[in-house]
Amino acid sequence: MQKSHLTTPTLALSIALLSLSALTARPAVADEPGFTTLFNGKDFTNWHGERTMDPRKFDALSAEEKAKTLAEDAEDAKKHWKVVDGEMVNDGHGVFMTTDKDYGDVELFVDFKLLPKGDSGVYLRGTPQIQIWDTTEAAGYWKMGADKGSGGLWNNAAGSKGKDPLVHADNPIGQWNTFRIIQLGARTTIYLNGKLVVQDAILENYWDHALPIVAKGPIQLQTHGNEVRWRNIKVREIPADEANAYLSKMDGGVGSFTALFNGKDLTGWAGAVANYEVKDGAIRCKPKSGGVLYFDKEYKDFIARVEFKLPPGGNNGLAIRYPGHGDAAYDGMTELQVLDTEHEMYKTIDKRQAHGSAYGMVAAHRGYLRPTGEWNYQEVTVKGPKITVELNGTPILNADLSTVKEVMANSPHPGKDRTAGFFGFAGHGDAVEFRDIFIKPLD
Repeated sequence: MQKSHLTTPTLALSIALLSLSALTARPAVADEPGFTTLFNGKDFTNWHGERTMDPRKFDALSAEEKAKTLAEDAEDAKKHWKVVDGEMVNDGHGVFMTTDKDYGDVELFVDFKLLPKGDSGVYLRGTPQIQIWDTTEAAGYWKMGADKGSGGLWNNAAGSKGKDPLVHADNPIGQWNTFRIIQLGARTTIYLNGKLVVQDAILENYWDHALPIVAKGPIQLQTHGNEVRWRNIKVREIPADEANAYLSKMDGGVGSFTALFNGKDLTGWAGAVANYEVKDGAIRCKPKSGGVLYFDKEYKDFIARVEFKLPPGGNNGLAIRYPGHGDAAYDGMTELQVLDTEHEMYKTIDKRQAHGSAYGMVAAHRGYLRPTGEWNYQEVTVKGPKITVELNGTPILNADLSTVKEVMANSPHPGKDRTAGFFGFAGHGDAVEFRDIFIKPLD
């Protein structure tokens, strides 16, 4: 029986939205509690010189190789970086000034000042880059897009969101400029001098476009042939609930979606109802129980948004175009794994079993779950045979199931070509929780 739609947001989302409003309303200065000063105006405490390098390759170096590399870079930094009158100054050459600490989700403020023909940038998670340059015609950079202004994600693909800034917001050369940067997963939002220049764009991985940017990495200040001065560098690490609330507001937010869960009971749900319960505003699979709980309305193409929390080693899944019977992973279009992939017990699983994977068919990228016990935010888009998954702001799956030829254990997936079905959860005996469940039909 088809149930009516539910539209009441959960208490958890309402609380998180209060944090979101604080983030979006924050002024263009970092004077609130919670920020850490990264540059003290006196020396390079919290910083070190480091060459530009794929963070994954740097992490793969042996301890001896890392020590040797950093020692060489430290000597180079002494030649090209100095502190003058409370400002960090680079002569345009040498290694990049790099934070000692790696950062994930952050709000970052940084001031910079250029000389004529200046060209530089800010690397996030060791990845290029937020572009900084002299935007006058005389500088000679217009052929590369400088007429559009600073602040764009210059190494993104041509025509992609964020490649070019939305507005020209640079102050005249010789004056200070202020960046406010919000980095959530791979999603980047940038304000320059109080004006929005990039909104929620994916920062593409310059080092390997087949992979997302790393989950954590250093902030780096680029050297690019011209003197640049920096000051007032402050950072705030964004907690999970605040990040989730922000991500849920992208592209129209929950107002353009239908809520499938009222936060109180399982009204509108069918299937293994007896094996699930509502606890603290979330749907939870009862321990040592399972089966598919699905919302009692069929969907063709859609976008689904959901938050989930895993216990250690937790295992569940999102049932996609489920027929109402059988195994979601095989009889449905697919089961998108919901799994504590980083747990030791899953170290050697088939890559097509990792969290976010189209189970047994297409592997998702690993390493983007929040720590066990924190809420994760996930968005799933289903269009025809194609499925994309974005976890905590990072794209981890882009699959076309019509092209799948090899499957795990040679087990057929007879439902993979289904064009409609139910959305739900495929429990496997663990107390995995779900909340803030929204869907938007695309047909």
